[in-house]
Amino acid sequence: MGKPVDKSVERPFYFTKAPQTLVESGATVAYPPETANYHFEMELVVAIGKPAFRVSQEDAHQVIYGYAAGLDMTRRDLQLVARDKGRPWDLGKDVEQSSVCSEIVPMPGVIIDQGEIALAVNGQTKQQSDVNKLIWNVREIIADLSLFYHPQPGDLIYTGTPEGVGAVVAGDRIEGHVAGVAGIALNVGPAE
Repeated sequence: MGKPVDKSVERPFYFTKAPQTLVESGATVAYPPETANYHFEMELVVAIGKPAFRVSQEDAHQVIYGYAAGLDMTRRDLQLVARDKGRPWDLGKDVEQSSVCSEIVPMPGVIIDQGEIALAVNGQTKQQSDVNKLIWNVREIIADLSLFYHPQPGDLIYTGTPEGVGAVVAGDRIEGHVAGVAGIALNVGPAE
């Protein structure tokens, strides 16, 4: 989130989202309540295919079922308040219908470590980068996360977003893709 990361002393940071945050690509979702700063974050999504616990980086590919393109939609104003106060990010991140996911492309045993990741809002490019620029690569994320949790088949891991995140408003259309995986779309509807 805009802060430099020293990988020699830091580890990946995780948060969870409830199942009701998941929505299929192409949906129209309401602009969420209690925010004036709803942001998009385009991400590569890893679908876990086998139980995983204490998986090494070298063996990380063995637990992958496939990949998808994902949007991690965030109430940025609430997230930043929580971050600055040292509080959990739930109100900013665990938002109903905020985890948009394309169809999962089966790629058992494959590690995606390069390829374009891009997003446009109303046809204007906002994010464009390469998966090889992730702070933590797929192997590192799976290995580290599996030290704390037992990822299970069906779990989805959103891997992080490139620079260029920004706010959307009701009426916006978001489209993005991850090379070799899938495209994704979301329509932002009026507030409830």
